[in-house]
Amino acid sequence: MIAAISWVPKGASKSVPIVAEPPSKEEIEEILKSGVLERREDSEIAEDDEEMEVVALKQDEVAHALAAANALGMASKSTNPETEGIADALKELDMDGYDEEDDGVELFGSGLGNLYYPSNEADPYLKNDDDDDSEEEEDTTIKPEDSVIVCARNEDDVSHLEVWILETQRDGDSNMYVHHDIIIPAFPLCTAWLDCPLKGGEKGNFIAVGSMEPAIEIWDLDIMDEVQPSVVLGGIVEKKKKGKKKSIKYETGSHTDSVLGLAWNKEYRNILASCSADKLVKIWDVTTGKCNLSMEHHTDKVQAVAWNHFSPQVLLSGSFDHSVVMKDGRIPSHSGFKWSVAADVESLAWDPHTEHSFVVSLENGTVTGFDIRTASSDPKPSFTLHAHDKAVCAISYNSSVPNLLATGSMDKTVKLWDLTNNKPSCVASQNPKAGAVFSISFSEDAPFSLAIGGSKGKLEIWDLLSDAGVAGRYGKYANELRHPSQS
Repeated sequence: MIAAISWVPKGASKSVPIVAEPPSKEEIEEILKSGVLERREDSEIAEDDEEMEVVALKQDEVAHALAAANALGMASKSTNPETEGIADALKELDMDGYDEEDDGVELFGSGLGNLYYPSNEADPYLKNDDDDDSEEEEDTTIKPEDSVIVCARNEDDVSHLEVWILETQRDGDSNMYVHHDIIIPAFPLCTAWLDCPLKGGEKGNFIAVGSMEPAIEIWDLDIMDEVQPSVVLGGIVEKKKKGKKKSIKYETGSHTDSVLGLAWNKEYRNILASCSADKLVKIWDVTTGKCNLSMEHHTDKVQAVAWNHFSPQVLLSGSFDHSVVMKDGRIPSHSGFKWSVAADVESLAWDPHTEHSFVVSLENGTVTGFDIRTASSDPKPSFTLHAHDKAVCAISYNSSVPNLLATGSMDKTVKLWDLTNNKPSCVASQNPKAGAVFSISFSEDAPFSLAIGGSKGKLEIWDLLSDAGVAGRYGKYANELRHPSQS
C-alpha cells in the first residue's frame, strides 16, 4: 500500500544524486545498537526458514551426486558393460583436473593465438568503461523540468520510500519510473517534504517520515543507497523487560506512540509540526533535533496538522475526539479556538487562496468547511458535503485554481469539487484503480497533475485536463500557466 505522497518542487533535487559510501565499522555498530535490525527480525524469520530449506536441499543434491559418482567408480570394476562405459567416459573427461591448465595445449590453435588489435579502442570485444559510466549517469540524472514524487510504501512487510520521476516527452506523452528507493525500519504513515539546510548551504532536499514508531526520521533524498536518516526526532532509547512488565525509555520530548501527521512550515523552514496517537501535538526544530513545544489540547489520537499559508505561526490540528483546534505558536498558553465535527478527523487543509478558510474530511464520508472569522461568535460550518460513501482519507487544494478541491476515499474513488461561494458541486469523479485511496496531492509546479496512492500500492497520476469537463471549466488557468505574460 501507499500511505503518503509528497511532491518535490522542480529543481530542488540534485541533478545527479550522490551514492552513499558503505557504512563504517562504527556506523554499523551504531545501527546494531539502535535496534533497527531487531525490529525487522520477526518479519524475516519466515524468509530465513525458506532459505535454510533451499540450502539443505542443495546439500542433499550434492551428497546424492557424490554417492552416484562413487557407485559408478565401483561399478567400473565389475563386468557390466553399461556401467563400464559410463565410468570410462567420466575417466576420460578427468573432471577432477578440469580447472588445471595445461601449458602444452593451445586451446584455439596458432591462428587465433596470433590475432591481436593495436589498441583497446580498436578491439570490438572490449567495451569502453567510460561509455558505461556516461550511460549510468544519464540514467540517474534528474532534469530540472522533471517532476519528482516521493511515495511512502509498504509491501510484504518491507517499508520504503520510493522516489519517482515523472518526465514529459517532447510529443506530450509522459514517462514515469522509480529513480531510487530508501528502506526504512517501520511502517510509514505520513510524510512532509522540507528544504531546511540540515547539511549546510542554502537549501536541502529532505523528507520527514512519521511511522508506527514514535521516532520521526528525516532522510536526504539526494543520496542513493543511504542506510541511516540524516536526523531522528525523538524515539526509543531502550526497552527493558522485567518478568511480565515492560519499561520503555524515550528520548527527551519524544512522542510515545505512532506519528500520524506531519506539517513543514515554509516560512520558518527549521520548524516541523507533528501529531500522534499519544494525543499530543509537537513543534520541532529540525536543525537542533529538539522538541520546542508540546501541546495537550486533544483527548484522543491526533490525526492531522496544517500550518496556515498566510499566518505561518497558526496551526490547525484534527483529532479522533471529533474536534479541530487552531493554536497560535506565539502564544502557546492560549487555549486557542475549537470546532466540533461529527466524526473522527481523517485530514484537514487550509485554503491556499485565502487565510481564513479551511476544510476537514471525516471518517463518515463528509467534508466540512469552516471560516475562522466566525470562530468566537458562530463556530458553525460554512458547508457540510456528503462527499463519499466511506471515510474521506485525503484532501488536497489546488494551489493555482481557486476553490478547486480533490477528495480521496476508502470507497476507491477520487472526486474534484468546486467550492465557490461555499456551495460545493462535483466537477469530476474517477476510480483510479488504486484500491482504497489513502493519499492524494496536487503538484504546485504542474497543478493539473494529481498524485494518488492507495491499498494496491501503485502510484497513479490523474491528468485533470484529460477530463473534458475539467478542461472546459478550468482550461483558462492552464493557458495562463503556459503563457503567464499574456494573462
